[in-house]
Amino acid sequence: MWNDNAPIYRQLKERMVGMMLDGLLKPGDALPSVRQVAADYQLNPITVSRAYQELVDETLVEKRRGLGMYVTEGAVEKLLASERERFLREEWPAMVERIRRLGLNPEQLLRAAQGGAA
Repeated sequence: MWNDNAPIYRQLKERMVGMMLDGLLKPGDALPSVRQVAADYQLNPITVSRAYQELVDETLVEKRRGLGMYVTEGAVEKLLASERERFLREEWPAMVERIRRLGLNPEQLLRAAQGGAA
């Protein structure tokens, strides 16, 4: 479930981000309570709180006193913009280099993306 490549709080944060991007958590939805997540994933509540605090710091969720944490309006758009930027900056250059090394052309890539053989 958890890997050793990144701190658990960051992995939990990324799971929440994934749920937002997948539409499982929508603007106005409440996040599960810290206690619930800690119990479900057998984590220290401090670990869960740290993940949630990063989401708050990035204004993806907001604390509502006495009510919990809620996904903010515009969170998905903000996430999409930052994830697209990160993809283009970090992942795409490596893919382009691999494509070049393998001698693939755009037609082959489009055919493969559409389910046909490259």
